[in-house]
Amino acid sequence: MGKVILTGDRPTGRLHVGHYVGSLRRRVELQNEGDYDRMFVFMADVQALTDNADNPEKIRQNIIEVALDYLAAGLDPEKCTLFIQSQIPELSELTTYLMNLITVSRVQRNPTVKTEIKMRNFEANIPLGFFCYPVSQAADITLFKANIVPAGEDQEPMLEVTRELVNRFNNTYGPVLVEPSIMLPPEGACRRLPGIDGKAKMSKSLGNCIYLSDTADEVWQKVRSMYTDPTHVNLNDPGHVEGNMVFTYLDAFSTPDDFAECWPEYSGLDELKEHYCKGGLGDMKCKKFLNRVLNRTLEPMRERRREFEKDIPEVYNILKKGTESAREVAARTIDEVRHAMRIDYFNDAALIAEQAERFASKQQ
Repeated sequence: MGKVILTGDRPTGRLHVGHYVGSLRRRVELQNEGDYDRMFVFMADVQALTDNADNPEKIRQNIIEVALDYLAAGLDPEKCTLFIQSQIPELSELTTYLMNLITVSRVQRNPTVKTEIKMRNFEANIPLGFFCYPVSQAADITLFKANIVPAGEDQEPMLEVTRELVNRFNNTYGPVLVEPSIMLPPEGACRRLPGIDGKAKMSKSLGNCIYLSDTADEVWQKVRSMYTDPTHVNLNDPGHVEGNMVFTYLDAFSTPDDFAECWPEYSGLDELKEHYCKGGLGDMKCKKFLNRVLNRTLEPMRERRREFEKDIPEVYNILKKGTESAREVAARTIDEVRHAMRIDYFNDAALIAEQAERFASKQQ
């Protein structure tokens, strides 16, 4: 079996820099390295509807936003398959089969599910679709026989559920599904980028994001308001980089080239941190540097986005072609699944012949 990569996002809004350093940047690198047999990147609109069922227009409008972010970030439809989850009905079918192989208590123990339920205030009234989305996610991965899933560390509990379901299915019915591994971002700072307010995670729902499509002015307004070190009141006060969002973001984004071109008096981030911790370096200077670093990353994306925005029907055509290609793969896997589960009734000539003979003998 070759290397099959699958990853995706919920189209509940534009993508932000947390998505970029957590997964999207690595997807583009993997795509360009070409060390894979197939790469799938999809918009998980079915999962997005599990907590937005009363507002489908939100999902409908954000499909194009996420598609533009993908293309602007550098995903190439000639090198990877871009598709929309809801347009692959085989995913819903496999989800139903996998639901029979996991218990309610097992899903309840999933720490990511617990966190998401609390964040959405679902404790007293959890939509069943939302509760079951770890199984839906397992179907997304296994239907395409993905063995590599680039994702942030918060998705590891989901991959654990997927591996359990793969083993249970294969042990029960036969070796059809493939066990996946997570591919975490190599830099620790990128695995769970906090919001600009210092909260645990950058989140669209918390309003603490820097979006990939933000203008330079919008980025600066957000960087200027960033949480830093509340004890660093005066210029000469010693500063702390731990929990300081400016330095957290510099860990995730800055490169030696950024220092060489934008702040050459420092050899690199370690020297900048050392100066800040000793005192004598103001927060605003650090924020201005971070602003330049972020915009050096985002400006090429803005330019590509503007080009794709000129022909929106073609963007939808890209998604349509990708979805059709993905469905061909899905259809082959679901045929194997039905055969293993012995529910491929109309394709089982031996079954039909056996039943015909059995009932014919009753007539004698």
